[in-house]
Amino acid sequence: MTHVVIIGGGPGGYEAALVARRLGAEVTLVERDGLGGSTVLTDCVPSKTLIATSDLLHEVSRSAELGVEVPKAPRADLAAVNDRVLRLASAQSDDIAERVVSAGVTVLSGIARIADARTVIAQTPDGEVRLAADGILIATGAHPRVSADAQPDGERILTWEQVYALRELPEHMIVVGSGVTGAEFASAYNGLGAEVTLVSSRDRVLPGEDPDAANLIEDVFTRRGMNVLGKSRMASTRREGDQVVVTLTDGRTVTGSHCLLALGSIPNTADLGLEEVGIDTDDGGFIAVDKVSRTNIPGVYAAGDCTGVFMLASVAAQQGRIAMAHLLGDAVHPLDLRKVSSNIFTSPEIATVGVGQREIDEQGLLVDTAILPIAANPRAKMQGVHDGFVKLYARQGIGALIGGVVVGPRASELIHTVSVAVSASLTVDHVADAFSVYPSMSGTVGEVARRLHRQV
Repeated sequence: MTHVVIIGGGPGGYEAALVARRLGAEVTLVERDGLGGSTVLTDCVPSKTLIATSDLLHEVSRSAELGVEVPKAPRADLAAVNDRVLRLASAQSDDIAERVVSAGVTVLSGIARIADARTVIAQTPDGEVRLAADGILIATGAHPRVSADAQPDGERILTWEQVYALRELPEHMIVVGSGVTGAEFASAYNGLGAEVTLVSSRDRVLPGEDPDAANLIEDVFTRRGMNVLGKSRMASTRREGDQVVVTLTDGRTVTGSHCLLALGSIPNTADLGLEEVGIDTDDGGFIAVDKVSRTNIPGVYAAGDCTGVFMLASVAAQQGRIAMAHLLGDAVHPLDLRKVSSNIFTSPEIATVGVGQREIDEQGLLVDTAILPIAANPRAKMQGVHDGFVKLYARQGIGALIGGVVVGPRASELIHTVSVAVSASLTVDHVADAFSVYPSMSGTVGEVARRLHRQV
């Protein structure tokens, strides 16, 4: 029987373990913190749970528009919110562990390193365990980047893994970094009722995202009272008693009660034995892999954030599944990033799939584009939704959908229609001809597709 050793129990690791068991392999998984990894314990699951509370408060705040009077302004009990966040994360981890163990996976609690391409050494509470392997998968994830001039203390200066220890809502949260993580937490704390300053080193928030979506989100942030500092790079952050002072490179200072550092991620690839085995990494320490998750060393694969391919839980899981399919001789569909759907959980949400405006411009693609504001949708009018849009890209002359952007409440749900169309290479007419419920938000997707029909 083939023995697979997996280092890391996040989505890339545990999904790979389940696939390997289904394909008949013996599997040992080594995890240091708990099944689900940082995705479940400290990152995606906790942050989206926090955001769910923020979204609810925002909905209640605009209830008067729908004819509902709330006698007393609602407020968040952050201690209760964070207790719930951590309970849900722990329960999700336990559920994953039960599923993995029930499938017949041997789970070792500990830290592992690769001795050679066929051997993994695990340091467990019971001592060192030497594991012979026919295949190895590295799925060790990543951790928050910090700066020498901005060291978190876990109380006032925080990473996104540390915010769930807060017991009271910050009076003034300064968020440094306007990428996905920074924008999500800035939106969340703004919705929870904290004063928020977002420090962005670029021209706009979410500089790597669709320009129309990013501009809309920044406008929403500003209208909701957030202070967005564009073209403002942090030089240092220091604590002064119960306050935090963020100094910018131009000499300005911002003072708040707390500071959240959202400076990106560093792969968990140190002390794994990669250099000794000869596994290639890039300058940032991310493991180099191909589209079937292979490293340059035969029999050694990698998946998830430690590869830096596309730092999403869904991509990590798919990389892990693909790796096991390739290793164990099952049918393999190489990773196609053009079909990946992703979501930014700001309020409103931003969901994307397929090619975007940047790729279209850089590659000179001949594309027809149509966009329609969500506010024109009858269901949106009924629910008092004003901000958002649906935008679709189709190849000129063919009409095949190659990408789309949805901005609005629950955009993460609405994007699936577009994702299916892009994945299956459907045309705008296929989408336009499919029935949608009336009234529904999804009706806007069909309407945008109908507008593209006139252009093909």
